[in-house]
Amino acid sequence: MVIRQGVHDARLTLARQPLTCQLVMDAPGDLDLVNAPAVAGAYDELRDRAQVRPQWQTLNDYLRRLGARGMGLRYEQARRLIRENGVTYNVYGDAHGLDRPWQLDPLPLMLSAAEWDGLARGIAQRARLVETVIADAYGTQRLLKEGGLDPALLFAHPAFLRACHGIQPPGGRWLHFYAADLVRGTDGAWRVLADRTQAPAGAGYALENRIVLSRALSDGYRQCGVQRLAGFFIAMRRTLSVLASRLKTRQDNPRIVLLTPGPYNETYFEHAYLARYLGYTLVEGGDLTVRDDQVFLKTLGGLHRVDVILRRLDDDFCDPLELRNDSTLGVAGLAAAARAGNVVIANALGSGIGENAALMPSLPRLCRLLFNEDLTLPAVETLWGGDAAGRLRERFDDLVIRPAFGSVRAPARRGGELDGEERERMLMRLNTLPHTLVGQVAQAPSITPVWSEGTFATRSLVLRVFAVASDDGGYCVMPGGLARIANENQPWAVSFQRGGGSKDTWVLADGPVAPVTLLRPSGAPVEFKRGGSDLPSRVADNLYWLGRYGARAEDAARVLRAALTRLAGDQEVGTDQGLQTALRVLKHQGVLSKPASDSATLEAQLLDLLFSEAISFSLRSVVGRLHYAAFSSRDRLSYDTWRIINHLDQDLSPDVKPERAIDALPLLDRLVLDLAAFAGMTTENTTRGPGWRFLDLGRRLERATFTAELVRGALVPRVDETALDAVLEIADSAITYRARYLLSLQVPPVVDLLLCDSTNPRSMAFQFERIADHVAALPRAPQALPTPAERLALGAYTWVRLVDPQELSREDETGERSHLAHVLDHLSSDLTLLSDTVTTQYLSHATTTRQPSVGPE
Repeated sequence: MVIRQGVHDARLTLARQPLTCQLVMDAPGDLDLVNAPAVAGAYDELRDRAQVRPQWQTLNDYLRRLGARGMGLRYEQARRLIRENGVTYNVYGDAHGLDRPWQLDPLPLMLSAAEWDGLARGIAQRARLVETVIADAYGTQRLLKEGGLDPALLFAHPAFLRACHGIQPPGGRWLHFYAADLVRGTDGAWRVLADRTQAPAGAGYALENRIVLSRALSDGYRQCGVQRLAGFFIAMRRTLSVLASRLKTRQDNPRIVLLTPGPYNETYFEHAYLARYLGYTLVEGGDLTVRDDQVFLKTLGGLHRVDVILRRLDDDFCDPLELRNDSTLGVAGLAAAARAGNVVIANALGSGIGENAALMPSLPRLCRLLFNEDLTLPAVETLWGGDAAGRLRERFDDLVIRPAFGSVRAPARRGGELDGEERERMLMRLNTLPHTLVGQVAQAPSITPVWSEGTFATRSLVLRVFAVASDDGGYCVMPGGLARIANENQPWAVSFQRGGGSKDTWVLADGPVAPVTLLRPSGAPVEFKRGGSDLPSRVADNLYWLGRYGARAEDAARVLRAALTRLAGDQEVGTDQGLQTALRVLKHQGVLSKPASDSATLEAQLLDLLFSEAISFSLRSVVGRLHYAAFSSRDRLSYDTWRIINHLDQDLSPDVKPERAIDALPLLDRLVLDLAAFAGMTTENTTRGPGWRFLDLGRRLERATFTAELVRGALVPRVDETALDAVLEIADSAITYRARYLLSLQVPPVVDLLLCDSTNPRSMAFQFERIADHVAALPRAPQALPTPAERLALGAYTWVRLVDPQELSREDETGERSHLAHVLDHLSSDLTLLSDTVTTQYLSHATTTRQPSVGPE
């Protein structure tokens, strides 16, 4: 008899002992220890009878040599790598939102080669079986006609897409990717908790876990002889490429895209990560269009045909025309393109019926019927109300009750835990609509050791294993997986949405580990490429705003730094002309409408402009929008660039908010340096393609707009040398000015330096010159005349080069420089019109302003 709580308490006691006593645990069900009976007992009895499992032995020896301090250092290294790489998981409703760091335990889950071989065969067989059932459901429906499958399992399930019946996917493959959630029982056997057939998530996280942990525990990783994961992803690429070659309208160089719901999806990081790793284009539904039953990618250079869509979007969201008319995430006409055989969709539309929990009890019988084989990897005992309503009613209190046709992620509770009203409602549903409910035995998840707060503890574990279709009709199983562990406060709820974490899964090799890589062989021929115009318009839009927000954040930081530096001095607020100049700039920008006259209130106002999330134009809000734009195009950004963006978020985290102006200055110095580093990365480390042009175009438009506002707010009124010094500091042009004019501060040379001097990278002339270069190089229709954007950019550049700084600096009878104000107003209007023109011409699809190239390239 198993007494769960007693063993659990003893297990926790054992887990809190020094490092040398560890890693005797990796348990089936309630049992952590090899050859120790599952009985409640004291720590001494368990410790004396415990033995280290063979697969743990090498790692256990390595960790014993490492010691607790070394383990702690490796844990911090892993956390730092995750943070710098920007690995996130969006927990809906969490305060951290898109920024919740991925949780990785530094101890891997260890599986022997023998145990894994049996598990892999079971996964491959189960994937093949589920695919056969799906193919029959959308094909001949022989199982229904011959009584092998209850019609309610199909026709009552909302995931059965009637619009997809009769579709024959290229190559006859419905289930290109399969995953299963596994738990290990008290007998040591693995069982399936849920099948994942729609858009299985987690393979990218498993790969990132492996990369991080193989670095953090590099010596232990090499000593253990762990099987590599790259072979699985090589098989994935090969499968999709082979299927693309079987299309009716195939291309020599097939275009494969990864379709994501967008950055608000919980696993968006994985979508961007896999797209980069596999070399695919990351797209959203708005990036694709269907013409003549063919799918095209909308790019700056026109339309390019898409051959394969690796989707991370649920079935019914994929096509608002035939499947779900309220979906804004899919592609209208996608089902028709699939029906015509012009595109491979992986997994095929309609494959979600394979996640039907009510199907689980029938799979052993179907395996014998279809393959004449016994199902080697069974599921957790499951009862479907459609054929076992009586047993489901008898065992109601002991089973986990959930909807039969809902999402596999739908909340489920043990029948005995339901309160009175909810219990009565569920029992009434069982009596009237029994086919809509299933009950599963409450399988206690496996227990595994974890590193927590400087020592070892235990957590519940669920293992997700992945398989990809192979050329021979079978499946290739990833030698590893995504091990998920429970939150400490919810030991039986293994869910990322409830704060759970993850583990890497190390499958040991029974011989030398062969090096496997996605890189080309050194002698393989390579097709040379330069640039390209196949940048999706959405990505160009994100990069454009990334450039704008980067420049906006830097300019705001410089203005606030100039204001706070002078506020921290010993002059009165009203007498410091440098401070008043900075405040006029903020007021002219519309950022600070009424600056306070006393220093304490003004200090609070400026600190709010730095940190307040409630103010949409605060520096924190601008950096937040910068982060979102970067996150939405992160497959286009280098790891170093992403690290800088993460540093910006950390600099402005709420827990570092200073209370005094003088304490905010070091923070602003760091922000300016990080933003300068970001600008340097985009300037020196970005290939000069369309993406870089839009990023830099956004930056130049924003910088020109700010410079106009700076000069308008600071130099149009009468100013003294103190104000001019503040202007040069904000514009980062003080050294250039003093090198030319020594100590003499006058308005005309400042106006010349900031408006007309094309050699100054902060001047408006410099920005307009770069803007003109960028818009001239963008894709355009074959015509002799300049585009509207080119006309505006060239006109503004010519005007700013021809104006006379001396004339602009003359004061009128009111003491203001009205001519300068007029020129700045005109240039600001041109900048607004130029931004709108670029957006309309390239970043939206309201009009067609360039010649589309409908074809392979």
